[in-house]
Amino acid sequence: MGGDLGLRATIPAVVTLLETSPLLRVIVVGDKNKIEDVLQSLADSSSVISFFQKDNRLEVQHASEVIGMDESPSIALRTKKDSSLRVAIQLVKDQRADGCVSAGNTGALMAISRFVLKTCETIDRPAIISALPTAKGQAYMLDLGANVDCHSEQLYQFALMGDVLVRELKGVERPRIALLNVGEEEIKGNDQVKQANELLQSDPSLNYVGYVEGSDILSGKADVIVCDGFVGNVALKSIEGAATLIVRMLSDAFKRNWYTKLVGRLVEPVLRRLFQRLDPGAHNGASLVGLRGVVVKSHGNANAGEFIRAIELAVSEVQKDIPSLIEKTL
Repeated sequence: MGGDLGLRATIPAVVTLLETSPLLRVIVVGDKNKIEDVLQSLADSSSVISFFQKDNRLEVQHASEVIGMDESPSIALRTKKDSSLRVAIQLVKDQRADGCVSAGNTGALMAISRFVLKTCETIDRPAIISALPTAKGQAYMLDLGANVDCHSEQLYQFALMGDVLVRELKGVERPRIALLNVGEEEIKGNDQVKQANELLQSDPSLNYVGYVEGSDILSGKADVIVCDGFVGNVALKSIEGAATLIVRMLSDAFKRNWYTKLVGRLVEPVLRRLFQRLDPGAHNGASLVGLRGVVVKSHGNANAGEFIRAIELAVSEVQKDIPSLIEKTL
């Protein structure tokens, strides 16, 4: 029910994936009447809807409440026990679902997930991790907003969780782990970062490459970049904003006159590939790692195609059993 587009994005995404993934089963959680109205509208152009329902691959689970994007996570946790977020997470807890994907309130999703699913043993706090495009492929960064203040041990745990996820999902045998700092020199950084640096250096199981600066996030120097949630969220939003600005400026530049329009036509295939790499939606889906269950957060403004990527990420994590692997590692 959450996100800017709501059911207009989530339901078409679900239908598309069910058509192409015969082993997938989906429980859509929210207002049953509204969900069935959207399904009915799609049924006119897609006769497979009824097949899904008869085959028990598509189920609607009613939830009477919705958590707004601006609502306090703590209040939502206490007062909205029949919200679509709470019901969806409870389905994972009850093992009726293997994972949860939501485009709703990030703070509420984290708070409810932590309360209902609990964290893996020895994990202090769950973290949000997502892929970013780099000059050499992708880098995974955590934490992206779940924990504003972190001590050194928590940063060390983030590194371990990132290491597991990248090894299993991307097949990187020894992911390069880096710590985001204000400089690469050993003397720089606050106490938490310096102490985390010492912990990472002392763990031979990790391929720790040291500090990286903000300018190195997209350089490809590391496969996993570790930071607290305040720094990570600011960095992520800055990167997304810069990508949007670059795309807009390039688009405007090629529309100035007939000559630039002609040049734009010639380089259009190159620009299209560039825009696809810079588009945040192309990497949609942030995982809440450290929980005893798979939970994936989609961008709030994700369209159907982008929401599909978030579901596919959740499916991959379920197949690899990432929560159990993280718990065993730590």
